[in-house]
Amino acid sequence: MKSSKIALVLMTLVLVTSMLTACGAPAPTEAPAAEAPAAAAPATEAPAAAAPATEAPMAKLYIPVISKGFQHQFWQAVKLGSEQAAADLDVEITFEGPESEAMVDKQVEMFQTALDKKPAAICLAAVDSKAFQPLLEKAQAAGIPVVGFDSGVDSDIPVTTATTDNVAAAALAADKMVELIGGAGEVAVIAHDQTSRTGIDRVKGFTDQIAAKYPDVTIVDTQYGAGDQLKSTDLAKAIIQAHPNLKGFFGANEGSIIGVLNAVKELGMEGKITVIGYDSGQQQMDAIRSGAEAGAITQNPIGIGYKCVEAAVKAYNGEELPKVIDTGFMWYDKTNIDSPEIQAVLYK
Repeated sequence: MKSSKIALVLMTLVLVTSMLTACGAPAPTEAPAAEAPAAAAPATEAPAAAAPATEAPMAKLYIPVISKGFQHQFWQAVKLGSEQAAADLDVEITFEGPESEAMVDKQVEMFQTALDKKPAAICLAAVDSKAFQPLLEKAQAAGIPVVGFDSGVDSDIPVTTATTDNVAAAALAADKMVELIGGAGEVAVIAHDQTSRTGIDRVKGFTDQIAAKYPDVTIVDTQYGAGDQLKSTDLAKAIIQAHPNLKGFFGANEGSIIGVLNAVKELGMEGKITVIGYDSGQQQMDAIRSGAEAGAITQNPIGIGYKCVEAAVKAYNGEELPKVIDTGFMWYDKTNIDSPEIQAVLYK
């Protein structure tokens, strides 16, 4: 009996111990569930094709315009025409010229500087029509077209020349002179030079017309004043004083004719000598209105400037051009000076 009780107690103790052990033991740690593999990162997309870069605007064509000078309003009118063409055709120009039409070396230097800039084309009114041949050959070798304007260049290299038919224009001046002096008498000529195409052609046009058609008219003297008003005044005065029977005087450009007008006025010969000029300008226009000058040949200087730049663009683009672009001329006097047609081509 006693043994049974002892066995019962022992069993109870074992049971209690088991229970206590079960309650105090930490719950078995479950192996962490294997993490699902992270979703694969979406494949990196190829970068979208870059939008085409905005093209930088193309540089404008550059065309230097090299004139014979700036000393007369004629060249300012040519400059206006060149600038208008540049605006219309969306090109860049520069307009420059020497201080005097006698500065051949300075103009040659300007052409060389322009050539060094590798322009699309060059426009040139040469002071000396033969001085540019070496540079024209360089331009041709570089594939840079040269466009002559006004006096142009005495060479076959320029692709075209925008100019007045100066021989025909001066011949018309001769016809008007002979008509106004009564068909006979002595006349004289002051021109700007013997080297530019305009100087050569205007003297030739006037003198050849007199020689061919008017045997009773004598050209007693032809002098060259470099387009300078003061020099032309002195030359004209000397001619008038040396030829007291002089009936007519032709001035072949703006500077020349202003010199003639000054001489006639200073010597008190207004109304006694028939004066015919070339181009326009305020002083000449005033003289025509007052009767001190009988009339003049007008070119179209704005048209000359416009056409030379227009031709340069065409030459750059490979277009065919005529060898000469005739920009026209007209006679004007006090009877038509204020007409719209004449006013459109005059400059002050």
